[in-house]
Amino acid sequence: MREILGRRLQRLRLVRRGGPSALLDAALTCATAWQWPVLPGVGLAPGGPAARGVRCACPDPDCVVPGAHPLDPGLLAASTDARMVRWWWTNRPAAPLLLATGGRAPCAVSLPLGAGAGALTRLDRMGMRLGPVVATPTRMALLVAPYSMERLGELLFVKDRVPSSLRFHGEGGYLPLPPTAAGNGPVRWERAPLAGSARPWLPDVEAVVDALVEASTSAPGGGSRLAY
Repeated sequence: MREILGRRLQRLRLVRRGGPSALLDAALTCATAWQWPVLPGVGLAPGGPAARGVRCACPDPDCVVPGAHPLDPGLLAASTDARMVRWWWTNRPAAPLLLATGGRAPCAVSLPLGAGAGALTRLDRMGMRLGPVVATPTRMALLVAPYSMERLGELLFVKDRVPSSLRFHGEGGYLPLPPTAAGNGPVRWERAPLAGSARPWLPDVEAVVDALVEASTSAPGGGSRLAY
């Protein structure tokens, strides 16, 4: 009994620290409970600029999203199969967790962190129901129901201006999910999915895009580009 309790406590500590056990658990939750297709990111390699002490494990020495992008396997390999997910994170327990966006999976709209905080405040005041929100030290991403690029184009066509700092993660895109640790810092839930939810509820992109465009436009510098 003591051994069983000891193993459970050790597992709980790993989950709280966001360690390898937490990554596997999160990947399995996304893939099996929520049916979100996931895959491991390329990850980080030791070394790199002294300021960071890390570099992307991909061949690009100037990678702007170190660690948090697909490489091998490629994006098309994203899966909801529990056996595949276990195999990936058993062999690479510290691999970043990536969501393949679009199709039947969630899409997302991301913007600089400060603008994102302003957008959330505005949406909350409007009484808007939001789904999960992901944040890094520089960016914030609101998960939304799947949308097509044609539908998104129609929404944006009528805007006077769409800041270049807005990024749209639709079909063929990806988004790092918690508890990923990427070169640009940890990925966390700003608004976490409700505990025990069968599948997180997602708003339509139409419901949030006006607030995101406005927040990015009014941000200092017009919402300048920042590395994800």
